[in-house]
Amino acid sequence: MLEVRDLHTYYGNIHALKGVSLTVEEGEIVTLIGGNGAGKSTTLRTICGAIKPRQGSVRLNGEDLAGLKAHEVVYKRVSMVPEGRGVFARLTVAENLDLGAYTRSDRAGIAQDLERVFGIFPRLKERARQVAGTLSGGEQQMLAIGRALMARPRLLLMDEPSMGLAPILVESIFATIRAINQEGTTVLLVEQNALMALSIASRGYVLQTGTIVLEDTAVKLRANEMVRKAYLGEK
Repeated sequence: MLEVRDLHTYYGNIHALKGVSLTVEEGEIVTLIGGNGAGKSTTLRTICGAIKPRQGSVRLNGEDLAGLKAHEVVYKRVSMVPEGRGVFARLTVAENLDLGAYTRSDRAGIAQDLERVFGIFPRLKERARQVAGTLSGGEQQMLAIGRALMARPRLLLMDEPSMGLAPILVESIFATIRAINQEGTTVLLVEQNALMALSIASRGYVLQTGTIVLEDTAVKLRANEMVRKAYLGEK
């Protein structure tokens, strides 16, 4: 479904991505792990059109996305759950979800997907008229995921969904990611909690200073000595 080839992305003169290549097959959960500053978020932001690469291609089912603007990528049914949630703090939960469907005009389908989101996250239905900025961190993460789902994405990009959440909420969010995937949405997941990410992913890539240094199945990455020492907290 997704084919990223030889991405070179810069922030000014800083060479952030140095030839990143990866693939995601339809129906997979693929994770991208690495330390702070490795380029994980930059990879997702380049894929979704928020940053333009100087070199390389991003293809979705064979169609090149690299020249498109971020909102044009959403029309191709690629949604992003950004790092830090990025909810519209002064709008209500319902208004945030409505904005997630701004690319669509099928009212019946939008209503159906809204009920789907409320089914996944009953707390959002309870808080539908509440201003998003007053939600807890976990509720805001639910809202960020729900808003992305309202675009009915084929590919869901997720950037650090467990950041700042209590352990019990982390388990809940990852169970939700697995459920969303089982319903047919392909997921590319960036996550510092490598153990949790590798527990739900089929494959993974390890990114260091803008370069992919390792790729394998999630099972083999969990057993890899370098991964265990650097990212799973083992000595």
